[in-house]
Amino acid sequence: MNVGILQDWVSHLFFGESYYLGGIWEQLLVSGVIFLALIVLSAVLYYLIRKVILGVFTKMVKLTKNNWDDALLSSRLFKWLAMLAPVTLFWHLSPYIFDKSSKVSGVGSTIHMVSEILLVVLILLAINSVLNVIERIYQHYEVSRELPIKSFFQVIKIILALVGIIFIISTIIGKSPLYLFSGLGAMTAILMLVFKDSILGFVAGIQLSANKLVAQGDWIEMPKFGADGEVMEVALTTVKVKNWDKTITTIPTYSLISDSFKNWRGMSQSGVRRIKRSLFLDMGTVKFLDDVMVEKMREISLLEDYLKEKEEDIRQWNDERGVCADDLINARALTNIGTFRAYVQEYLKSNPKISKNDTLLVRQLQPSEHGLPVEIYVFTNDNNWIEYEKIQSDIFDHFLAVLGEFGLRVFQSPSGSDMTAFVTKK
Repeated sequence: MNVGILQDWVSHLFFGESYYLGGIWEQLLVSGVIFLALIVLSAVLYYLIRKVILGVFTKMVKLTKNNWDDALLSSRLFKWLAMLAPVTLFWHLSPYIFDKSSKVSGVGSTIHMVSEILLVVLILLAINSVLNVIERIYQHYEVSRELPIKSFFQVIKIILALVGIIFIISTIIGKSPLYLFSGLGAMTAILMLVFKDSILGFVAGIQLSANKLVAQGDWIEMPKFGADGEVMEVALTTVKVKNWDKTITTIPTYSLISDSFKNWRGMSQSGVRRIKRSLFLDMGTVKFLDDVMVEKMREISLLEDYLKEKEEDIRQWNDERGVCADDLINARALTNIGTFRAYVQEYLKSNPKISKNDTLLVRQLQPSEHGLPVEIYVFTNDNNWIEYEKIQSDIFDHFLAVLGEFGLRVFQSPSGSDMTAFVTKK
C-alpha cells in the first residue's frame, strides 16, 4: 500500500476531488482520521481475541480433565497475546498514517518506534508466561522434586531480558541489533561482575540437579544460615527453606556447593529413623549381683534366656580354672549393669516399633565426670517426626523407671535438694 494513495483517498473523502493536501493542519486532520480508524480497528481486534476466542477456549478447557490447559488458562499468556495483536497492527500500519515527505512525518516515526518497543516487550512477557506455565505443569510431576528446573528457567528469562533490552536500544538509536551484540565482548567483565551471583547460582543449580544433592521437599540442616526445615524452592540465586518454627530462611544457592549441609532425604525414603541416645549412670551404683538379686532377675521374662546362657558360661569358665564363685576378684560373676544392658537389648528386640532389619546396639561409652554412658543405637520403623519422638520417649521412660530394679541410679549433678539430704544425713 502506498502512503500517498491512502492519504489522498481520505483527503478526497473529506475535502473533495479538487482539494490539494498541502497545509500542516490539513495533513494532521487526514492523518488523525487514519490514526483514529486504526485505533478502532485495534480495539475490535483486541475484543475479538480477548472476549470471543478466549471465551471459546475457556469453555473448552472446562470440558477437559487435563491440568495443563487449566494452568495455561490461569496464566497471563492470553492477556499478552491479546495486546500483541493490536500493537503488531500499529507497528505494521503506522508508516501508512503519516507521509514521510510531509511536515508531520516525525509523528509517524515516533509511533512506529513506540510500537516496535511495545512489540518486543509483549513478546518477552508472552515467552515468560509460557515458561511459567511449563514450570507449573512440571511441578505436578514427582520428577520435579528430584530435578528442579526453576533455576534454568530463570537463566533463560535473564538472557531473554538482555536480548530484549538490546533490541529496544537498537530501535531507539536506529542501529542494527548486530551492532550492539558486537559490543558485548567489551562489556563481558562488567556483565560478569553485575551477574556474579546469578552465574554462580546457575553453576550451583546444575551441580545440585546433576548430583541430586537437594530438591524441593527435602529436609535439610545448615546451621551456618540458621536453616533447619523443608526446602520450599530451589531458585537461581537462593534456596528457600521453611524452618520447623514456621520461619523462612534463604540460602545462597552456591553455598550448598561450597559449604556442607545435612540432607535428611535418605532417612525419609528409608522409612526408618535412628535413635542414638545415652543413659548416664552413677558409677557408684555398679556392683555384682548377689543371690537375692539373681533370683529377682529370674522373674523378668526377657532375661530368662540370657541368665541361663550367661550362668552356664560363667560356671564353665570358673570350673575350668578351679575358681570359687564366691571369689569375686578371681571368678567371673553377673553384674547389675551387664544384666541391665542385656535387658535393654531384649526389650528393644521385642518392641514392635523398633526395626529388626537395621542396627540394634546397646553399648557402654567412655566414663566421664557425667557418669557412665550406656548408649542405645537403634532405628524406629516409623520416621514420622511426632511418632518418632513418642516412641523414643516411651522407651526411655521405661528404662528410667526400671533402673532402680537393677540397683542402678541415673547420674545427675547435685542440686539444692540433694545437698539438703546430704547435710541431713550427716
